[in-house]
Amino acid sequence: MVLDLLINPKKITGNPWEMLFIGAIYSFVAAFLALWIFKNYVSLVMITLTVVASVPFVRSIIEQEEEKRVSSKDDQGIFKLLKQHNSAIKALMYLFLGFTVTFTLLYVFMPSEVTERMFSVQLETIITVQSPDPTGNFISATGNYHEVAGKYTDVTGNYISPFEIFKRIFMNNTKILLFCAAFSFFFGAGAIFILTWNASVMATAIGSFIRNNLFYAESMFDYFQVIVVGLLQYTIHGIPEIMAYFIAALASGMVSFSLMTQEFMSPGFKKVAKDAGVLFTIAAAVIFLAALIEVYITPVIL
Repeated sequence: MVLDLLINPKKITGNPWEMLFIGAIYSFVAAFLALWIFKNYVSLVMITLTVVASVPFVRSIIEQEEEKRVSSKDDQGIFKLLKQHNSAIKALMYLFLGFTVTFTLLYVFMPSEVTERMFSVQLETIITVQSPDPTGNFISATGNYHEVAGKYTDVTGNYISPFEIFKRIFMNNTKILLFCAAFSFFFGAGAIFILTWNASVMATAIGSFIRNNLFYAESMFDYFQVIVVGLLQYTIHGIPEIMAYFIAALASGMVSFSLMTQEFMSPGFKKVAKDAGVLFTIAAAVIFLAALIEVYITPVIL
């Protein structure tokens, strides 16, 4: 593939920040081609083409991490383990941010009629969802609940305690975590589909907020405030959530590749499986922390 020539997959984890530009370029090209060729299905084709372009890089990252761990001789604690996989996690996060930046800019600056077609499915997901959605909508609290005078209410106006919201969000995000792990295990880099979808939904939410509120801005400070608030209300808890999903996908993908390259229950496979278990536990802990931030911290800050 011509776009693969932009960067050598074997060197991705050496310069993970490069994935920000790769993600931005891939998602932009995917959006352009989808809008040009598949006008009636641009919303989903855009995601599909972005995923297809990204799979070689994600697969290469997971494969390198599995090989790195098999060749390692020492047992590692949590912090050493995270340090070993730090470059891979950062590379995947930068890839996600590249998707999100491009989709957000497209939503904000494209003509409204084009935006409605390009993000039709994402808009429908945000507007019509009535309960936490296991298919990938990780902004459920902002999509389903409203905070009035410090109290959460559902669409009918009934009061819902913050703890109840926390439980729903945590369970929803845990389901997504399991989906990412399953997709990564059975399809190698398959989790990138769910995460690309999440990037598009997140970008749609951010872009919609910014675009709607910029209409009322009267000064440079107003513009700055709208952009900052639009970013913060979704990224403060969204970034930790996505990081957890990538950690789970990396862990599951390492086990999947190890099954293809190592004998089951061999010393190499046991090391990878042990690391994967620790990584998945870390991912679950981060999901718990992200839910706490979304319910108890983000509303206070904003």
